[in-house]
Formats: sequence, C-alpha cells, structure tokens
Amino acid sequence: MTDSWNEVDLVMTTIIDTCLANEKYFGDLDSVVGDGDFGYSLARGFEKLQAQYADMDRTDIGTFLKKVGMLVTSRIGGTSGPIWGTGFLRAGMTAGTATSLDGATVVAMLRSAVAGIMARGGAELGEKTLLDALVPMTDAIEEALAAGASSDEIVDRAAAAARSAADATVDMVAKRGRAAYTGERSRGSVDAGATAVAVLMEQIAKNWKGRES
Repeated sequence: MTDSWNEVDLVMTTIIDTCLANEKYFGDLDSVVGDGDFGYSLARGFEKLQAQYADMDRTDIGTFLKKVGMLVTSRIGGTSGPIWGTGFLRAGMTAGTATSLDGATVVAMLRSAVAGIMARGGAELGEKTLLDALVPMTDAIEEALAAGASSDEIVDRAAAAARSAADATVDMVAKRGRAAYTGERSRGSVDAGATAVAVLMEQIAKNWKGRES
C-alpha cells in the first residue's frame, strides 16, 4: 500500500493537518461526556510535530515513527498522549529498518499499534474508544488486500469501515476514560477518539487518491 517516503509523508502530514483543522470539532465531541480537552490536546501535540517535522530522523521508517511516537507522547496532554504515542511507537517497532512498505507490513504495523494501545490503556473492543474504529479499519485493509484491491480501493474501504464503526459507538456505554464515569449517559453520543480515527482515514483516502502517481 505504501511504497515510498512520499506515501509515509502523505499519511503523516494528513494526520497533522486534520487534527489541527478539527480541534474544535473533536473537542465538542469529547465535551458531551468527557472533559472536552481531546481536540485541544491533539492539536497542541501535532502542532509540535508539525514544527519539528522537517528535522525528524529519517534513517528508516521505524526510526521515524518511533520519534513521532515519543514526541506525541510527551506533547499531547491527558491520556491521549500515551495512547496515541504508543500506537506510533509500536508501528515503528514493527516497521523496523524498512525504507518502503508493502500492504502486509502496513497491516502488521496497525495490528501492533492496536495491541500496544490495548496494553497501555487496558481497553478492549466494545468499550467505546478509538479501538472501535481502528480495529475494523485495519480488518478492512487486510480484507481488501486479500481480495486484490487497488490501493485507491483499499483506502476507500478503510475509510468506510472506520466511519461505520465510529458511528456505531453511539450505542455503546463508555468503559474507559473520563466518559466511563457517566455510565449509561455515555450512550447516545459517538466516541470522540473513534470519530477522530474515521475523520483521519477519510482525509487520508481523499489525499491518497489525489496524489501524483
């Protein structure tokens, strides 16, 4: 799916730009049952990444993503920093010394990120977290690869899966984070983290298909 630094950069800069552009939206979603700082925390962390992006170590993709993970962990406030940072760190560990990525490696990186997030946050599927969009998104990528889909089709399927799964969190009761304290009141609103994953994947798909071949 990704075969060069151009695609890695496309994904990372899309994540940065989208988190900055959606600061208020993500915060508003979080304020329904959380403390409302999710959008602000993400934006401040990725703002720091944006400022340092050109100088990041690009020895290989693993080193790059691990540096991203460390910066995100230290700069994003609240519980989001360690969670999102762990995802990038684990993905980087799986990428290792690679300077190009195939679809199977991308899936392995995402699976590793999921495992790391689960271990760090103690969360499981169905507990109304970003995992409830990230796992179905990863499943969709793996299934599309197995079906021989083109990279454009893969990102479209991933975006659709992430959106459908994020929207489905409206019926879940939060079991993790500050939202967990609201119990049944958390039912009826979508999870901010899962929705952020959907928004990011949708924008990645859009930019991916608009890239120069």
